Amino acid sequence: MDRNQSHRQLAAMKQSLFDQGYLDEQFIQLEELQDDANPHFAEEIVTLYFRDSSRFISNLDQAMERNPLDFGKLDSIMHQFKGSSSSIGAQKVKAECTLFREYCAAENAEGCMRSFQQLKKEYAVLRKKLETYFQLAK
Repeated sequence: MDRNQSHRQLAAMKQSLFDQGYLDEQFIQLEELQDDANPHFAEEIVTLYFRDSSRFISNLDQAMERNPLDFGKLDSIMHQFKGSSSSIGAQKVKAECTLFREYCAAENAEGCMRSFQQLKKEYAVLRKKLETYFQLAK
């Protein structure tokens, strides 16, 4: 594949991530911080995000098994996850974090469970799509 075709394919893939609502403008700002001295800056930050967010998800999994649920603890973990997701422009994940926190505020355990399952799905899809994106970028 020639360089122009590869570049067009990468641009189309990134646009589809925006069109589908997976990413927002924060991701563009992240990519704009790349330069010759650090050409893989965005990928490195996203890799750190996935490492940290795996820990958040694990902590949430453990906290969701408690009975009764500690909504304050759940909200605190999710607040951190939301901030981390915002920093890379993970729009759908961030939106699900917001919804989960609303369920926490209402002490709605069933809502938290549903939202957490949806969050894990959105997170898994985003991770797969971004891993593919960064593979294509190399």
